Amino acid sequence: MNSHNSPSATSPFRPLSRLAAAVTLALAGLGSGAAFAEPTLYVAGVGGSTEQMYKTKVIPAFEKQHNVKVVYVAGNSTETLAKLQAQKGRQQINVAMMDDGPMYQALQMGLCAKLSDAPIYKDLYPLARISPEATGIGVVATGIGYNEEAFKQRGWTPPDSWEDLTNPRYKQLLGMPPVTNTYGLHTLVQMARLRGGGEKNIDPGFKALKDEIGPNVLAWVSAPGEMDGMMQNGDVVMAVYGSGRAVALQGTGFPLKFIYPKEGGIALQVAACGITPNAQPELSQQFIQYVLSPQVQEIQARENGFAPVNQTVTLEPEIAARMPYGPEKVNALIQVDWDTINQQRSEWTTRWNRTVER
Repeated sequence: MNSHNSPSATSPFRPLSRLAAAVTLALAGLGSGAAFAEPTLYVAGVGGSTEQMYKTKVIPAFEKQHNVKVVYVAGNSTETLAKLQAQKGRQQINVAMMDDGPMYQALQMGLCAKLSDAPIYKDLYPLARISPEATGIGVVATGIGYNEEAFKQRGWTPPDSWEDLTNPRYKQLLGMPPVTNTYGLHTLVQMARLRGGGEKNIDPGFKALKDEIGPNVLAWVSAPGEMDGMMQNGDVVMAVYGSGRAVALQGTGFPLKFIYPKEGGIALQVAACGITPNAQPELSQQFIQYVLSPQVQEIQARENGFAPVNQTVTLEPEIAARMPYGPEKVNALIQVDWDTINQQRSEWTTRWNRTVER
């Protein structure tokens, strides 16, 4: 019997032929395999605590639900807008989350795709419906923050109005953000409105900032961390603040009290849109709808001080107290005309540097 032909002689080669067949099949399948590869969604948003919250508390559940990899692209809103402009027509970012000012610029540049219809949009406050292409996803308020202890020691009544910024008793004790910062810009517009002007007639605002508020200002501070430091050192006892920023300082145990002036706090929204053209249009829309869901809205409120724009969200009283929560507070917020502001913003900045912050 020829040993070559015996089954036992060939048996060691059988597993190899099976392996070869498997390899061949796998290689043949590579062409179609791309269809099964996990898609990637690039979401742009601000860094710091917001980025951490999204990466740890928001994104994982969405990835699991949609079998997608979400890459968070961190940068402030103006940086995100600059990226979108640079990549126009060959966008790498799928979803952009930005402050409302830069978002209105993105809309004017035609960078956002129309939002697809979904039941969730019926649950939003009217102010969140920014345009057919963009939605608010969270809101904070610009108002006034003051050192409660310092006021008590001096026997001062707490501030309750935007007009308090002009009170000479705060001479060199006021911290103010400049016009390049949204809080500072809000103050300029509000003072213009209170002096008979507004976005389309900003002169009264500049005059008020220069002549009435300017003498009280110890420093024009752009970085929120720096403003917190000046408050903690006692250099300033009052400043224009955002409700979200106030929460961060209050969290350190500092006696900062945040007030909504009687004329109204000013709405600052974080907004989102799906970018066009976009390799993942469906997933982009689903991600935006997911961020508007009650569970994510609640996470944003608890972790980051973004008040919900979804009216169905219920917050615990201590969390609700930190933000413009509920129809009464949200509907009382003042909205600014970003389309008009954005047309003149660079001109206002030049004028500010020349006349106010010399």
